[in-house]
This record gives sequence, structure tokens and C-alpha cells, in this order.
Amino acid sequence: MLVDILKPLVVVFVVLNFIPLLIWFERKGSAYIQDRRGPNRAAILGIRLGGMLHNLADVVKLLTKEDIVPTRAHRFFYFIAPMIAMFVATVTIGVIPFAAPLAIGERSFTFQVADLNAGLLYVLAMGSLGVYGVMLAGWAANNNYTMLGGLRASAQMISYEVAMGLAVVALLLSAGTVNLTAIVEAQRGPLWAWYGFTQPLALVLFCTALLAETNRNPFDLPEGESELVAGYHTEYSSMKFALFFMAEYAHIVVGACLITALFAGGWHIPWIDWAYVRQQLELFVRPTLVGFGVCSMLVGGLLCRRFLRRYSTARYGDLRDYESLVFGIGGLLAGIGVLGAAALLPDDLSIAPFTRDLLVALAQISVFLTKVVFFCWCFIWVRWTLPRFRYDQLMRLGWKVMVPLALANIAVTAAIVALG
Repeated sequence: MLVDILKPLVVVFVVLNFIPLLIWFERKGSAYIQDRRGPNRAAILGIRLGGMLHNLADVVKLLTKEDIVPTRAHRFFYFIAPMIAMFVATVTIGVIPFAAPLAIGERSFTFQVADLNAGLLYVLAMGSLGVYGVMLAGWAANNNYTMLGGLRASAQMISYEVAMGLAVVALLLSAGTVNLTAIVEAQRGPLWAWYGFTQPLALVLFCTALLAETNRNPFDLPEGESELVAGYHTEYSSMKFALFFMAEYAHIVVGACLITALFAGGWHIPWIDWAYVRQQLELFVRPTLVGFGVCSMLVGGLLCRRFLRRYSTARYGDLRDYESLVFGIGGLLAGIGVLGAAALLPDDLSIAPFTRDLLVALAQISVFLTKVVFFCWCFIWVRWTLPRFRYDQLMRLGWKVMVPLALANIAVTAAIVALG
């Protein structure tokens, strides 16, 4: 059916649009952590959009950059390695549920590409395939630096796959299922129903293993610039390098989705029953619009205030000085429009059943994506806070600390489940 064709396209579209957002987060976040401005130079007709146009400049640069292939490279594996990395990152997200199933007549529409009974096993299986792209990239380029980077990456990813799988086993003992939708539904209710609170050690181990899986600080040894130039992708340029770059951020999105679904309640909000919200949706429409309108006006007012405070001492002397004013006025106008819509709502508002279900589903997707953005920011925050480990420290942490802790957590969880 058409829906089955559109689902994977929509998921890939969401992942690919998260990537430029995360790149912008990365640049601005690192800038604020290091007490500097961040990207603000790339412009079109003087408009810079707070550094967002740097992403467009990156795309143009990578598309037009000379594509160099090493003479001694194994061409087939050299070309296919970045494709494998990107493919694995995008297909893994296919089993992530973004909202509860929506009933349309006698059919049930799921907000995921495939609702597999063994969805979590599929995620772990596909995630383990990512090592092939890195290993092939390191070997196929026929370069000593890339080979060392590929060996490091393969050893690192295999090591932390073990810790990640063991961390998930404790959660599966608590949930009693490997179906991701069922795991999310089991976290409905109060805040302490989330597995992040009942399985805090599993959460810490899982997040640490995810950092190692994405080859990011403090676990970016496969790309150690001070030792290996750029690691396994040293010999890659143009769009082939961009695929590795995009795959890293796609893995962050997938990892944030997994943390949200497994440990942070998925689309659930603590103490909020979506069934009650669906039944009494008319009671929530006006307060939601008012809250959104007030927040928009507050943000717009703060941006306008920032412009007025700095207008007398313009920092740049160009259109950058007026961007906060433009966005501030936009926020104020949006807030006024939403508040006006809330005031014009009739007192006897009635919403059709299908529209009611669709609005609740959109609210659940918004909650899920909000959590995903938060965890993506945590990935960026950690990268620009912690220093890089030595390689022996990295492997020691994985095998001598995380694996024993994960096994102990499984034993304790199994005992609690058996006694309970």
C-alpha cells in the first residue's frame, strides 16, 4: 500500500532533517561551552539566521569538492563503506515507535515502519552491522592511519556492544518483552514507572555504550586527530566523507530515540493518561493554545529586549544586529495570533472522533521528539565537556568495569523479578 511506501520515506526524511539541526546544535553548543560566539559569518544577502546558513555552506562545499580516490585503494569496498555506515544508521530507526497505534476503522496504523515483536533485537542486530562500514573504510583505503583507525573502531564497537546488550537484558527482565511498543506502554503512569528510574545503572551503561558506538568524545579514539590524522576516514573526501559525517549524527538520533523509548517513557508524560486526554480533548485545547501563545510572546519579548539593549552598541554593524529583532517580532505576532485563536474558540467546541485521535497522536509525537532533542543535546554536551580517554583506558572501562557491572545488574534484577 501507499502508506507502507511512505513510512520509510518519512522516517528517513526526519533523520536527514535532524542532522543539520544537530550540526547547528554542535557548533552553537560548543561555542557557548567555550565562551565564544560560534558560527555567524556565512550569509545570503546579509542574512545569517544565527549560524544556520553554515549548514548550507557545508552542503555546497561537500558537493563541489574534488572527489579524490587513492591509487592503491580497493575501489569497490572503498565506495561501499560510507554507504554501509549511513544505511545502518537510517534503517535502525525503522522499528522505533513515535506514538501509540492509531485506530482507523478496523485497521491499526502504527507510527513506525515495522512493528516487530522482536524490535529491540532488531535494533541490536542492525547496530552491530555498523562496524563493517568502519572496518571496510579503514582497510579499503590502503593507508596505515586508516587501518589503525578501523582496527580501533572495530575493537571499540564490539567491546561496547557487549556492555550495551547486557545493559538491555536487565531492562528486558523488568519489562518481560522485546517489543518496543510494549516497553513504552509499560512506562505509562507516574515518573518512577520509567525504566530510567527503576534501572538507573542500565541507563548509565547504555548511554556510555552509545557514546562509544558513535565514536564521539570521550570515546573518539578511532578518529584521534593527534594520533591518526582523522582515523578510518582519512582518505575520504567530498560526499563520501559527508556520508560518514552524516552517519555519526544519524547514530546520535537513533541513540536518542532508543533512550527515549527504553528509559524515558517514550511518548508518555508522567501522570498524564492519554486515554483521558482523548476523551476530554475539548478541555485541553484552549489551555494548550494559551500556553503556547504566552511562551511565544515571552520568547519574542526577550529577543526584542535583547535587541533594544544592544542597539546603541551594535556589535557587527550589519544585518546580524537586527536578527534578534526580526525573530522577536515574529514570536510576538505568533503569540498574538495563537491567543486570538484561543479567544475565538466556541464554548461548545466539539471535535470529531478521528480528528481527536489524530490530534492526540500528533501530541504524542511532539512529546517523543522533544525528549529526543533533549538527549541529542546531552550527547553534544558530553562531547564538549569530557576529555578524550587513552585507548587502554577505553578498553579497560568496557571490559573490566561496564561488563561486570552489567552482569551484576542482571543478577540483581533477576532476583528481584523472581522474588516479586
